[in-house]
Amino acid sequence: MTQVSRRIFLGMTGAGLLLSACDGAITGNGVGSGGATRIDARVNATRDYLFDRYPGTRELATRAAGVLYMPLVTEAGFGVGGGYGRGALRLNGVTVDYYSATRATIGFQIGAQQYAHALFFMTQDALENFRRSSGWAAGADVRYATPEQGGSLGKETTELDPVIGLVFGQQGLIAGATLAGVKYSRIIP
Repeated sequence: MTQVSRRIFLGMTGAGLLLSACDGAITGNGVGSGGATRIDARVNATRDYLFDRYPGTRELATRAAGVLYMPLVTEAGFGVGGGYGRGALRLNGVTVDYYSATRATIGFQIGAQQYAHALFFMTQDALENFRRSSGWAAGADVRYATPEQGGSLGKETTELDPVIGLVFGQQGLIAGATLAGVKYSRIIP
């Protein structure tokens, strides 16, 4: 084994262990241990918080073809990092599918954080692409906005940006929550 491949192997092993630990942390706070009922309760609380605290996001949700709510994503890292969370995709306010969000990173990082996020699928094509995918990864096609901007995103903006991501409720020691590199997969809770 070359030195580079050993580093990659050790990094991926560490990321896998970290994701396993995050999955245990999620189960411990109630999201993973009660199946669909618990996920839906968390999604309802997250959606209500978002709409109450940032009223413009309610209008954004009504214009969206669908919204993926991720109530709690936990990330941790010490050189090698990982993150995990569970949530629900809602169409017209009704849960149609459940998803997990996972992320593994290698690089300079230390600390832990938790945050919530929502992905607003502004076009039917973007929503169908997400639902058909066996593992959709957030990338360049996601426009990031602050929750405060939710109501001020005009029709022209949302037509140009098929997916709008809002990250909110950050707590922890890793600065700058982003969805880049997060992979979403359909799950059966």
